[in-house]
Amino acid sequence: MRAADLAVVGGGAAGMFAAAAAADRGMRCVLLERKARLGTKVLMSGNGRCNFTRDLTAEQMARDIGGEAGRWAERALREMPPRRIAAVLASMGLRTRRMRDGRLFPASGKAADVVHALGDFLREAGVAQAVNCPVRGIRRLKGGGFEVEAEAFSVAAERVLVATGGASFPKTGSTGDGQAWARELGLETVPLRAGLAGLEAPETVREGDIGMRWEDGAARVLDEGGREVFRAEGEVDGERWGWGGAAVYNCQRWAAKAGMRRFSVEVAFGGRTVALRNPKARPLKEAIVTLGGVSLDEVDPATMEARKVPGLYFAGEVLDVDGPTGGYNLSLAFATGYGAVAGMRG
Repeated sequence: MRAADLAVVGGGAAGMFAAAAAADRGMRCVLLERKARLGTKVLMSGNGRCNFTRDLTAEQMARDIGGEAGRWAERALREMPPRRIAAVLASMGLRTRRMRDGRLFPASGKAADVVHALGDFLREAGVAQAVNCPVRGIRRLKGGGFEVEAEAFSVAAERVLVATGGASFPKTGSTGDGQAWARELGLETVPLRAGLAGLEAPETVREGDIGMRWEDGAARVLDEGGREVFRAEGEVDGERWGWGGAAVYNCQRWAAKAGMRRFSVEVAFGGRTVALRNPKARPLKEAIVTLGGVSLDEVDPATMEARKVPGLYFAGEVLDVDGPTGGYNLSLAFATGYGAVAGMRG
């Protein structure tokens, strides 16, 4: 069994950023990743371009996230606000481009540059990495600390940070393991469901719509009485199964988080408007983010530490925290990953 100050389970955005913060603090850190490379889901984000944050204040980002999740995440976002996220990545050699709406991308338009910047930093800092390394479980040791059991070896760590993501796009390595380990360790979780997903309505799609994108689209959620309760602007994509794009994704997320069962979504694009009555979301495995996860009541927002299990931390999409599309969810991953390490004392 190998020893470490910190074992980070999950090599996505939250895990890589946390491991980098740990290296900065001189901690002996090991990073364990299920897939063959780090940052698999990051590589997919923003259609491969990686909108990694948005030029907003922490307070505005928290308001846009909304609800309990926004209030809970605000402290972490203040500690690692969007401009600081951009500055940290710039210090690692990432050149960035700001869009007119405040979204920040790698200047190259390639998500791989974000992964390479973080990965190069981790290698140069000497962070131990194990890829192709599924973790089977996490257990508390009688003398303190934890054992992280992988298939080929185990790591004894004083602290463990779980950053395994949600359960969308499971081919990227996010399969709900982190939430299962949390339950095994006595923590409550919120059921997982699709967020930022497309809406099925094939009968409203014309043959010429399939594969088309309208950049200046909009969508709105209407309640049973036809009253507008939410509106989003952005891209609208035509798909064989219905409608996607940022405007639609943000409406789907809002309706799902509001628990709406009977509602309509009107999608406007290219001078047309289509009405979707009680639309069904695409499955969780296709969603951009996972709603649900480790309950926020179980985790201290000042440190990301489990209230019932000292030394156990959570960051990123494994938590029941999510935001709209447009850089919010990667910002949450970076901020909570950093917040976990910053919250470790001694």
